[in-house]
This record gives sequence, structure tokens and C-alpha cells, in this order.
Amino acid sequence: MDYFLTEDQIALRDLAKQIADEKIRPVAAQHDRDGTFPWDLVKVFADAGLFGVIIPEEYGGTGQGVMELTIMTEEMAKACGGITLCVAASALGTFPIIISANEDQKKRYLPNLASGKHLAAFCLTEPAAGSDAGSMKTRAVKDGDDYILNGTKVFITNGGVANVYTVIAVTDPDRGSRGTSAFIVERDFPGFRVGKEEDKMGIRASSTSEVIFEDCRVPAANRIGREGEGFMVAMKTLDKSRPGVAAQALGIAQGAFDLAVDYARNRYQFGAPIASLQAIQFMLADMATAIESARALLYAAARNIDANAKNYAQGSAMCKLLASDVAMKVTVDAVQIFGGYGYMRDYPVEKFMRDAQITQIYEGTNQIQRLVIARSLMHEAAAKGK
Repeated sequence: MDYFLTEDQIALRDLAKQIADEKIRPVAAQHDRDGTFPWDLVKVFADAGLFGVIIPEEYGGTGQGVMELTIMTEEMAKACGGITLCVAASALGTFPIIISANEDQKKRYLPNLASGKHLAAFCLTEPAAGSDAGSMKTRAVKDGDDYILNGTKVFITNGGVANVYTVIAVTDPDRGSRGTSAFIVERDFPGFRVGKEEDKMGIRASSTSEVIFEDCRVPAANRIGREGEGFMVAMKTLDKSRPGVAAQALGIAQGAFDLAVDYARNRYQFGAPIASLQAIQFMLADMATAIESARALLYAAARNIDANAKNYAQGSAMCKLLASDVAMKVTVDAVQIFGGYGYMRDYPVEKFMRDAQITQIYEGTNQIQRLVIARSLMHEAAAKGK
């Protein structure tokens, strides 16, 4: 379908495709097997300007938007969802600075993030506070011109490799989610350390780790916004970043689908390609329809965010929910089309299935997305009733 992309968006898509085909695809299996972070490709992405897509031009970026981020992420994830995350996760960690930081903070941090010299990570999830982000325990206590942070964040994407961490911590435990604040923490701040590096089922080329604060001293000048605004900063960030997860899921689905189509055309059984069998044709038709539906919703949601449309949070949750569910269904069906070969690591399709699962979990599980959507619908209905 024609989504009426601009010339600049088409150029970005073509650049991302070229990088995916020439640089990512040849090394994806090796990074997956070894669970290694793609440092060799970080420079490639940086030289291509991919880290600066969402960052305004005055801070060294290209001044584009969520739509461009989704186009780029989708194209790269067709080759490897895990490797793509080093860019997408840095965008996630950068969003709080773009959205809510003051001018001095933006000038200090955004240029190095735009150039790819530094990577970012977003620190929200804790051992006992996943979907229930309001139950965070990481504390930030004011001490003169600094805050002292203590606590542990878990499952942090880019956790082991980032230079800049945007962290949500509790500054007033008596106020619940309204007692949290956001901070910019640098890797070399005293009291900061990276903990356990996770050994994952999928997205194995991505760094996922604990981030630990032990009397970590953070200048008060590194607080983003006012005290008590941390939860708001986090929610605004997720509303803008969830289409990036949807784009990753969509790329994974499309990559697996392309492999399934090619295999069905070339795999012969009963004297003919299995693509000639109605059972396989119907599977492919359903897969293609689901992918295109997810893409249409994703692009609409991304454009609404860039236009600052009313209640774009609902569309953000919807596109993440749909695309990740589609990715899981499509990749499972792709493995089924491959049959026994699809279950073997000699073939790339099983990796797509493993990579797809996480898109239903992070940046808000799909069960949480349904709650977000339902509450938004009830709010709209109540407003109309007035």
C-alpha cells in the first residue's frame, strides 16, 4: 500500500534498508548465537546519522519525528530486531531529555547522543515494580546541591553499554506516583554500577542488564523538570516511544513473512511448491493482511504523535498492542511453514520467533496496553456523556 511518504522519509527508509541488507543481516546470526553487542555496527549507524533522527537540528540531530523513527526501525528490524535495539533503545533513553529537560541539559547531552558518541538507556523497571511502576523503591534523597540515589533497576535495554541514563526515582514516598522525579545519570557518577547482564531467549544482540545505585551522587542540576514530575515524564516518554516497539515488531513480522514466502515458493512436496497448496496460501494471505493492518495503524499513530494530536496515547498503545501480537502470530506461522527446518537454528526464521516475544512484554505488557486503551475509551465516553 502507498502511505504517501515524503522524499526525505523514502530516502531514510532506503538508507536503513541498505544498512540492514549490507551490514546487519550478514552478522545477525553470529551476534544472536554469541549474545554479543554490535559495537562494530554502532559506528555504522552513527556515521549514517541514525542516532540523531528524533533529536532537533540545533542539538546536532536531523530534526525528524516519531514517523521517521518508526520507518527506520521497521526496516532495520527486518534483518535483526536485536541489533536494531541499540538505536531504538537509545532513542527511548533520549526522549525524556527531548520532552522535559531544560535548555542547559539539552545542550550538554543531546549533541553526543545525536552523533552516536554516547548511547542512552531508560531506567524505570525494578525487581518488584514492572507493570506497577507506581511501586518503585529506588530513592533519591536531596543532599545539598545533589541527590543521593539508592536502588536497583532491572531489564534495562542498553543497560550495560550506555553512557547516559534517564532514571525515574522516588523523591517523596508518601505521594505515590506523584512523588517520583526524573534524573540524568552519567555512567561515571560515583555510586553507579552495572549489575547482572541478562542471558535472554531473544534479542540476544541487545544489552539487557541491571543498573545499580549505591549512594550514587547526582547533581540537582541533573533533575529533569520539577520534583514530583517523574511519573509524568515516564508516561510521556512511553507514549512517544511505543510506536518504536511496534515498528520493531512489524519489522520482525515482515522479515519472517518474507522468508516464509520465499521458502514456500521453493520447497517442493508432492511434486509442486508448497505455495500451490491452499492451506499454505491461506496462511500467507492472513499473515500479509495482519502485517499491513499493523503498518497502517502504526503509521497513523506515529503521524498523530508528530502532529501532537489530541489523545495520541491511545493510538500509541493500540499500535504497540496490535503490531506485537501480529509479530508473534506471523513468526509462529512462518516457523510452521518451514516445518522441521523452521525449528532448526541453521535457518533464520526461528530467531524471528524468539525476537518477537519480547515486543509483547516491554514498554508495557500487552495486558497493560489493553488497560490503557480501555481506560482511555471510558474517559472519552464519560466526556461525551457530559
